[in-house]
Amino acid sequence: MSENHLTDIALDETSRAPEALDPTDTAVPGPSPNPATNILINDVILRSVGRVSRMTVEKAILGKQYGRELAKDAVENRSTINTLAVYAITKVATRSIPGAALVASGLLAKTLFDRSQNRRAAVKQGNRTIRDMAAEDERA
Repeated sequence: MSENHLTDIALDETSRAPEALDPTDTAVPGPSPNPATNILINDVILRSVGRVSRMTVEKAILGKQYGRELAKDAVENRSTINTLAVYAITKVATRSIPGAALVASGLLAKTLFDRSQNRRAAVKQGNRTIRDMAAEDERA
């Protein structure tokens, strides 16, 4: 039995919706007559908007405590390992409900671990990590 991706559930629901005005029209909306090109354009736009909005929110959150320049450097200078790890974790979380539960459990465990540490030590470690992320640009 194959597990459905979370987005398949939405697809199943929308496929039950009544057909558009012209049920014989099978074209994928977009600027190109080629549906594969339209999907590619859509994918690039969605990923770009998602990335820009995520980076903006991250900079705003970090900027409150660390200042604008350090926040900018920390967000924009992530290591490739960090980026790939976050990508992999996100893939696991979005593939299925058990994957989402697994990732949420891991994040909860990390939060509880951080809270169990001496507060000053946890804050110091977090500050060091943020500053190291920001310093990546200076080392390169």
